[in-house]
Amino acid sequence: MKELPYASAFFAHLRLERTLSPNTLEAYRYDLDRMRAFLGQHAVTTIGDITPDHLNAFLAILFDIGFAPTSIQRTLSALRGYFGFVAAEGAIPKDPTELLAGPKASRSLPTVLSVDDIDRLFAAIDTNKRGGIRDRAMLETMYATGMRVSECATFTFEQLLKEEHLVRITGKGSKERIVPIGEIALHWIAQYLEHERPRFVTPLSDNTLFVNIRGAQLTRMGIWKILRKYCVLAGISLETSPHTLRHSFATHLLEGGADLRIVQEMLGHTNIVTTEIYTHVDREYLMEVHRSFHPRSQRNVKS
Repeated sequence: MKELPYASAFFAHLRLERTLSPNTLEAYRYDLDRMRAFLGQHAVTTIGDITPDHLNAFLAILFDIGFAPTSIQRTLSALRGYFGFVAAEGAIPKDPTELLAGPKASRSLPTVLSVDDIDRLFAAIDTNKRGGIRDRAMLETMYATGMRVSECATFTFEQLLKEEHLVRITGKGSKERIVPIGEIALHWIAQYLEHERPRFVTPLSDNTLFVNIRGAQLTRMGIWKILRKYCVLAGISLETSPHTLRHSFATHLLEGGADLRIVQEMLGHTNIVTTEIYTHVDREYLMEVHRSFHPRSQRNVKS
């Protein structure tokens, strides 16, 4: 579907009759554009073919990726407004949003840090102190790839494909996915491998990439404590956890304009409601999306 019918008339109605603010209009436009792109992935070519199941699946993706309930509620308002308007114009026999349910307010989602927060977080890491280079490398890797804390804790040398700028992540249910990793994260991993990891490892250490000062695998709680320490030093008062970096990774890619399906592929989500939208994504295209939209993919590695 190249464009939504009656879209211009709908936005004129919102602007002139409902007098919505320019910011709200822009948000609604973005919401409808995202929906149109999703429908295109399902080969929906006419507005009459859109069903409640299509729209439910679309909203489920937003929730699965980590959109805040308030953002999903706004998207739902945009959908209801548009389809109600189109139905009133007689272009469709029935409004497909009539039975759509919004997100449950009681279910909270992890905090998402801003790009400025991310920069402050990394700037707070003193790489001259013991463990600092490891911490920088580890947190840069988590933010660069969106990996879960459990995936980071068990991440091995074999999973790092540094020449290809890729990582091979083993997720839930032993399901493997390939995700690009940016130059900044690779730079700090190289610094860690050269200057710090050799000081930590012992004859009993395995091939886990990020280890504690005794050469053993870091625990999930250990990684959480490391992140919290630097959030405090950076003056970030938001409630954070390692999952915050994962959601920030996804949100910043989406805010930059990355496609929902590609981000979901990188996250390794397998929500049963949206399983049908998964298709094989070409590795070169995946890398191009990451290079184009991730905030720390190709900045000066010294920063």
